[in-house]
Amino acid sequence: MSEAEDFLKVARAAREAATVLAPLPRAPKDAALRAIADALVAGVDEIIEANAADVTKARESGTSEAMIDRLRLDAGRVEKIAEAVRQVADLPDPVGEVVRGSTLPNGLELRQVRVPLGVIGIIYEGRPNVTVDAAVLCLKSGNAVLLRGSSSAYASNTVLVRIMQEALATTEVPAGAVQLVPGLTRESVGHLLRARGLVDVLIPRGGASLINSVVEQATVPVIETGVGNCHVYVDADADIDMALTILINAKAQRPSVCNAAETLLVHADIAEAFVPRALAALKDVGVTVHGDERIRAYGADVVPATEEDFFAEYVSLDIAAAVVGSLDEAVSHIRRYGSAHTDAIVTRSQAAARRFTATVDSAAVAVNASTRFTDGGEFGFGAEIGISTQKLHARGPMGLPELTSTKWIYTGDGHVRV
Repeated sequence: MSEAEDFLKVARAAREAATVLAPLPRAPKDAALRAIADALVAGVDEIIEANAADVTKARESGTSEAMIDRLRLDAGRVEKIAEAVRQVADLPDPVGEVVRGSTLPNGLELRQVRVPLGVIGIIYEGRPNVTVDAAVLCLKSGNAVLLRGSSSAYASNTVLVRIMQEALATTEVPAGAVQLVPGLTRESVGHLLRARGLVDVLIPRGGASLINSVVEQATVPVIETGVGNCHVYVDADADIDMALTILINAKAQRPSVCNAAETLLVHADIAEAFVPRALAALKDVGVTVHGDERIRAYGADVVPATEEDFFAEYVSLDIAAAVVGSLDEAVSHIRRYGSAHTDAIVTRSQAAARRFTATVDSAAVAVNASTRFTDGGEFGFGAEIGISTQKLHARGPMGLPELTSTKWIYTGDGHVRV
């Protein structure tokens, strides 16, 4: 059987499963998720063994430690994945929720209700936890899912999907609702991108090149999730100690994730008091600063920043830094170089906070808080499917409601239009 035929087989199975899954009430879906969580814990040794093979191959191919950290699973991480599955099971089911409704003047009862999207294709890089997160969010919201992870995690993903399918086989949710796209070639991705009629929507999750490639080549509708060139802007009226705490957390708490800060902007009026302390604090946690001329004036260890540095999503212990003359200049910088993911202001001025939040055009804007909070779990959504940076349908962390569409239902009593 060819790769194309293999893909059609799993895509059709997912489509059939979606038809069965869509009308299921909450209880059987929650039971299926809890069965998956239990199966993951029971299969931890097998998962770790497969993951170790992926990690070994990644090291041999020269993959960075930041990327290996995203790839690696251990018993603790598997337990956290299982716990996240249980948390999703506990969340409200969005399917059937009435978004709005009314009785029209002619007596028709009108309702707009949430319904599943159908079959969702997820294309992602590196992180095998996404395999489970994506699957359970899709299942809870009544969707079947086609998973296409990177070749670097293929052994891990294969075992995870098999464990989930075996768990589903003991429940009312069809095992075919979770499928791994077969094959490791670029063409296997192409089959998914062109599966219009079998796949209802694609969600790419990864770096800029992956997302751009999916958007440019897909014939299936795409929900863009964005790269994370997140900014921390320290305003003229900032509390310096607070700004330092937020900066270090945003950059160094976990530098390999998309909501980590990649750029520091400092108002010129506070630069002399703040920048030397910021450079020392960043150096203490191992961060290399790529600064403009005004930042370099405060530290001999600062690397000269290039234009590319201000566009960069480092996902490493590096940060770009610049001094700006005003809040509006900071916003202009963010609009030029940012990725519309998450941007933060540190200030004691309510007027500055209001202007920043009104003019920064990003999916999430933080005031006196770390960029690291832009996350489905932190927002109380459960595990997220991704951070959408587009402006249609979903924006920001995508939880369960964002994995639904709506259907209009109207009920009459023999009504006809005249």
